[in-house]
Amino acid sequence: MNIKKIGEKEPVFIIAEAGVNHNGDIDTAKKLVNAAVDAKADAVKFQTYKTENIVTFKGKKAIYQKRSKEKTQFDMLKNLELSYEDFWDLKRYCDKKNIEFISTPYDNESVKFLDDLKVKRFKVASADLVNKELIKKIAETKKQIILSTGMATIDEIKRTVSLIQKIGNKDIAILHCTTMYPTPYNKVNMSFLKTLKETFDFPIGYSDHTIGIEIPIMAVSLGATIIEKHFTLDRKMSGPDHFASLEPSEMIEMIKSIRNVEKAFGKNKKIITGEEKRNVFYMRRGIHASRDIKKGQKITKNSIKIIRPYEGVDPWDFDLIINKTVKKDIKKDRAITWEDIQ
Repeated sequence: MNIKKIGEKEPVFIIAEAGVNHNGDIDTAKKLVNAAVDAKADAVKFQTYKTENIVTFKGKKAIYQKRSKEKTQFDMLKNLELSYEDFWDLKRYCDKKNIEFISTPYDNESVKFLDDLKVKRFKVASADLVNKELIKKIAETKKQIILSTGMATIDEIKRTVSLIQKIGNKDIAILHCTTMYPTPYNKVNMSFLKTLKETFDFPIGYSDHTIGIEIPIMAVSLGATIIEKHFTLDRKMSGPDHFASLEPSEMIEMIKSIRNVEKAFGKNKKIITGEEKRNVFYMRRGIHASRDIKKGQKITKNSIKIIRPYEGVDPWDFDLIINKTVKKDIKKDRAITWEDIQ
């Protein structure tokens, strides 16, 4: 499988975030892979964890997680947990479907497992940007780290990036993110993307939790080189993340729109297309006679007009031909050329 690069000179790397929207079912997970392939995403991402390693038995649920029926966060996550055997199966399935498999590890054990699974890069969840031991474990693999920054201050982001670099891992990408599910438009703060680009010499992207596809497209137009977006088979399914996710048809539309935006970037210099050059004659105007002008007469403002097509004297030189004497008869509507003027 061809693993795609991430960077300024590369196409936008689009991660279809399946997360836990498989609801703990491997067959549903494979259907999500199929949907990501159909949408032409570059990668499909899941979440790998052992529930016992990330939350207490009585851990309360965040507000958005209350959409799920379980009473505690532990029970919710346990019901959404896939086994390591499931992930081996998923990785093979992704390889078969020619889409990159990525998963976010939430504990050290899962880091080792995913490394053994031979993932090409790791995704760090926003919640674990300050989890020093987990960051160290991931950085030590020397594989690329995609770092989400929801809930983090710029100093916390710098601190984590510095730690990764000190360990000897320089392959980092950073995603702007707002940890709200869904994120209201007025909480996106997309201007921070520019701050990240100015602060770090790494690929910068955006992990989106808004409803709809407009904001990821906006991020690309502002220079994001990575887009991560949650998707689901059906927003009506039970679970914490479905409500703020795209359905398959919407994921297709988002990726199609992003690819169109990419085509529109062009270069940092003005380019006049061949079609534009051909249109000059029909769209620009030239100086023409507004009435018959006899040989020996002077050109006046009343004897000329600026109309299409673009022929004869350029309209920019209008002032230069006023009061000039013509050398030959000029019929009404004919373009006036420099050869006509003494």
